[in-house]
Amino acid sequence: MTTELLLRDRVAVVTGGASGIGRATALLLARHGARVYAGDYDRIAANAPIFSEAGIVEMECDVRREDHVETLINRAAATGGRLDILVNSAGVGLVKQITDVTEAEWDACLDTNLKGVFLASKHAIRRMKQGAGGSIVNIASNAGLLPRAHDPVYSTSKGALVAFTKSLALCHARDRIRVNCVCPGPVEATRMMDADLDKSPDRAAAVQNLLAASPLARAHARMITPDEVAAAVLYLVSDAALMVTGTAIAIDGGKSLGVPPR
Repeated sequence: MTTELLLRDRVAVVTGGASGIGRATALLLARHGARVYAGDYDRIAANAPIFSEAGIVEMECDVRREDHVETLINRAAATGGRLDILVNSAGVGLVKQITDVTEAEWDACLDTNLKGVFLASKHAIRRMKQGAGGSIVNIASNAGLLPRAHDPVYSTSKGALVAFTKSLALCHARDRIRVNCVCPGPVEATRMMDADLDKSPDRAAAVQNLLAASPLARAHARMITPDEVAAAVLYLVSDAALMVTGTAIAIDGGKSLGVPPR
């Protein structure tokens, strides 16, 4: 069966592209015809043959550094002759109460989750305005949609990211640039999730607690996969979503709906 190439000849940048949601997104966009440039601060050697076969260009990129971000965006736009898609997937977690958070931890979380999106969007929008417009998708979190007691700084970064998404969508609709975000959780097989679970004294129990808070995840007895989040990103960057901007799509098994029934 031949897959319809929804993104034929389009150029895409994915930050945080070495693992988890970013990796799944980079591979899916490439399978649909996009020329993908995947940036990450910590490239994974095992990706090299897979990315090469998919035509994905890997680059070192710490999204907290403007020179890294600008180089990634400019190389994609120059080599591909245009920039159509930006997926801001780079992110870090911070599970800690505010009284225990250091200034350095605050800076690292906000700089990665929010400043990194600002820097990438700033340089991508400049390129997109020179062409026919484009699409930006920010990977936020259900933590940006409802309060969470265990990670106030992370939740702040993702709540601000949802607001930033909506503001940019308003600012740049006239430029035919669409800006949306997806709000996942709980997603398996990501660096962030694995790091949190590895800190738990009982990993299996920790997984069950995550499932219990998401009614659909509990009903299916599994967490969300990176591929399921990537599928939503594919929709948002495709022409099927040409009139969709400023949205925050929850891919969280119903977690952000409220307290699930027993």
